[in-house]
Amino acid sequence: MHYEKYVAQRAKDIEISTIRYFFNMVKEVEGAISLCIGEPDFTTPSHINQAAVEALDDGRTFYTPNAGLYELRQEISEYLNRRYQLDYKPESEIVVTIGASQAIDVVIRTLIEPGDEVLIPQPSFVAYGPCTILAGGTPVYVPTYLEDNFVLRPEVLEKYISPRSKLLILPYPNNPTGAVMTEEQLKAIAQVVKKHDLIVASDEIYSELTYGMEHTAFAKIEEMWERTITINGFSKAYAMTGWRLGYIAAPEGFAQQILKVHQYNVACAATMGQYAAIEAMKNGDNDIATMRIQYDKRRKYLLESLREMGLKCFEPKGAFYVFPSIKETGLNSEEFAKRLLWEGKVAVVPGNAFGENGQGFIRLSYATSMENLEEAVKRMKDFLKTL
Repeated sequence: MHYEKYVAQRAKDIEISTIRYFFNMVKEVEGAISLCIGEPDFTTPSHINQAAVEALDDGRTFYTPNAGLYELRQEISEYLNRRYQLDYKPESEIVVTIGASQAIDVVIRTLIEPGDEVLIPQPSFVAYGPCTILAGGTPVYVPTYLEDNFVLRPEVLEKYISPRSKLLILPYPNNPTGAVMTEEQLKAIAQVVKKHDLIVASDEIYSELTYGMEHTAFAKIEEMWERTITINGFSKAYAMTGWRLGYIAAPEGFAQQILKVHQYNVACAATMGQYAAIEAMKNGDNDIATMRIQYDKRRKYLLESLREMGLKCFEPKGAFYVFPSIKETGLNSEEFAKRLLWEGKVAVVPGNAFGENGQGFIRLSYATSMENLEEAVKRMKDFLKTL
């Protein structure tokens, strides 16, 4: 059976994530410490779990509306207004999704037609390009640079815009770099967006995880609300990765078209998870604050440790990643990551997993215990001495 001849070319054109490749490789190295996966090491707060248990016990296990429970959409609307001064109507401008990942997929598929180009800052989350290809569009990667703290610059963005450009992905706070954009920097991007009549998908899944500065929602920038589709979720802020809950907030003209794609894709998110999300929105602020304090301590420790090792590293202000340069070792990203795993027993992700512009860097997640970080740092120091 020649299976390949039956498989769509679009599926052949995408690759399995390098992040998962290294994550799975860790299992082959006994005693290895993994700093690979961007997943909180905290368990979901008990009061959130209890809300799901109560929903199950009460028999609330039936389908919800495609857009999600109305009470949850109300809570999301109030949260976005309270935290980021954004106004969205719960009845028609919010769609609850199966994680931010599904949100990214349905947004791109709703907007993109064959021939359309999607502008994607790089390095960035691995899903944007493959989702674009699967939608029949063309990903156009816009480089960001260490000397700019991996912030998207308007003059660089301009160089990659063509008459076919339709959608800009704006992934800040950023995975893998931890970069954050200020309100002034976002305003400069907004001018380019308006000039070239672009739509923006602003992936703000790490919006609650910023350090020493407040997150600015792109839709809050003047004249950008009508052009922006905001993507967010519960995984990172509330330590709810396995619950698979996200949401889209967008003007009704976009949201109702997205809802159709979402409906035929998954029908709705899991009912008991939505009740847990309501509890998270209502009473989860203190949980976020507690976890953020711990992340910040780890961030400072890991940044200082990497610099003491002689690795050049800018200070990440968001998410839970550090993205140091390993160029001075003479190894490329994959060589460094493989040797560090097999010789040093520390698993990291090579920077080029996030695009060609990540070559020469590695990503370390500090969403793990301080004990693990301290041991990983010790092993990395010993490994670097052998190079």
